[in-house]
Order: sequence, then C-alpha cells, then structure tokens
Amino acid sequence: MAMNYNAKDEVDGGPPCAPGGSAKTRRPDNTAFKQQRLPAWQPILTAGTVLPIFFIIGLIFIPIGIGIFVTSNNIREIEGNVFMYYGLSNFYQNHRRYVKSRDDSQLNGDSSALLNPSKECEPYRRNEDKPIAPCGAIANSMFNDTLELFLIGNDSYPIPIALKKKGIAWWTDKNVKFRNPPGGDNLKERFKGTTKPVNWLKPVYMLDSDPDNNGFINEDFIVWMRTAALPTFRKLYRLIERKSDLHPTLPAGRYSLNVTYNYPVHYFDGRKRMILSTISWMGGKNPFLGIAYIAVGSISFLLGVVLLVINHKYRNSSNTADITI
Repeated sequence: MAMNYNAKDEVDGGPPCAPGGSAKTRRPDNTAFKQQRLPAWQPILTAGTVLPIFFIIGLIFIPIGIGIFVTSNNIREIEGNVFMYYGLSNFYQNHRRYVKSRDDSQLNGDSSALLNPSKECEPYRRNEDKPIAPCGAIANSMFNDTLELFLIGNDSYPIPIALKKKGIAWWTDKNVKFRNPPGGDNLKERFKGTTKPVNWLKPVYMLDSDPDNNGFINEDFIVWMRTAALPTFRKLYRLIERKSDLHPTLPAGRYSLNVTYNYPVHYFDGRKRMILSTISWMGGKNPFLGIAYIAVGSISFLLGVVLLVINHKYRNSSNTADITI
C-alpha cells in the first residue's frame, strides 16, 4: 500500500514509521521551559518610573563627584610620606599589540619559557640567535632615566634626599606574578643562554646590586610592566619616607633635580615630567574620577528635567488621543 506524507510531516520529523516502529519527531518536549511557558515580568516604562531614576542618579553622583574632586585637589603635591613619580605623555601603552607583547610564563620564572619565549613577543623575541629575557615590546621600552633629588643648603651645598626604591610595586606582582628562574645564588647563571632586550643598556640580572631587587623581581621593572590605560600617565619611581613627626618630609627650601637622561621621547613627540605627591584615602592626585561622577550626575539630572518638561507638555494631548469615540 502506498504511503503519502505532507510538509507538516517533515516539520514534525518525517512520515510515520512502519507499523510496530517508533515515530521520530523534532518537536520539543512538552515542558514549560521548552515550550516557553515560564512566567515572565516585563517592566512598563512610564514617566512615573523613569524620571525618579534620573533624578536619584543625579542627586547621588553629583555630591560624590564634588567630594572626590575636592579631596583630590586638597592633596599637596609637595609634602607627609612623599611619593616621587615619573610621567610620560603621548606614550600609548594601551595599544593592543603592545599590551600583548610579553610572556607571563617567562616573567614568572618558567625555565622552558625563558629559553623559548612566546611568539607574542615578536619582534622582540630573539636577538643574535638568543632568546631575549625579558622578551616583548613592553620590557624593551622600559623607562630607564635616573632621578636624584637634592636640597640646596644655606651654603649652597647640595644635600641628597634619600629615595627608597623598594616598596613601590604591588605585593601580588612582586611575590606572585614576577619570579626569577630557579637555580643557585648566581643570578647570572640562571639567565644563561639569554640576551638583554635590544634597547637596554645592561642585562636583567644587573638591574640592581640588591639580590632582592634584581632580575625579574626588580621593582622598577615590575612597575613599568603594569601598563597604563591612557597615553598620559605617571608611574611610581621612589618613596621619600617621613622620618619624624616633628619635621616635614621635605622642608621648605630650594631643591635641585638631577636627571641622567637615557630615555628619549622625541621619537614619539612625548614629554617627561617628575611629580612629588602625598596620597589620601583615594590615592594620589587625580581629578578625573571626581569630574566623571559630576558629569554623569549632571547629565542624568538634566535628562530628568528635559523629560519632565516633555511629559508635562504632551501629557494632556496624549490623554486626549487615547480617548475612543
């Protein structure tokens, strides 16, 4: 006997099987989830629900922004414990290829990655047929100027200011993310078979005479490897500790800054600067966060006012249009 089937059979999974066989179907199970019968809630946006949200955001964000902005401006960028920063302008550490140009396994002390760096480090992966340690564009462009600060005494004799070079990196970076390769006490032997980055003046195992601040765990290097989000940025360089509550960290007077110039900036039309700053509960001086809060709050409040006027103006006409004759 001939068997006929139609399009509905194809949708349901094809024609019925032979007698005694099991019917095949692509129809979903008859459950609330698969048949989309689950209870749902869809908010209805009205003037009575939307306008208060705009005003609440404005009333919350504007005072917070003003508080942050005032706090930031009250930070004295001269004197407490004083932090010395170096700053660069027009340097795009946030470029996608630049950010990826590193090998975190190598920086964590992995022996295999030390001699066979990631291909992400190209073109700063190998030099003179040797693997570069540390590899990548970030490490290759490390800031290497030397800054020295002097207080000019009454006799015009410069008194050097003690600059602490340890304690400037994040604890997790120093103790977790960055580790030297395993081996003996001779750090040079641990980096055997590698070569320095192209733009460096000396290899990584000669960054400092202090063994706790040398190699991949050098804090200047660690600070540089934490890339900045904007093209104008500052990075912590040294810490000037306050030795006595009776005397300021940096007494009033004339100071001299001695810069050993190693880091050229004219290639990318950049600028360098040095900043002395204290910190508050929100960190160093940076008005951006306060301005952002004030801007978002003001825009939200302004939108609320505009929508309130529009709603008041057209509410009567809308109600009239909804009347069914």
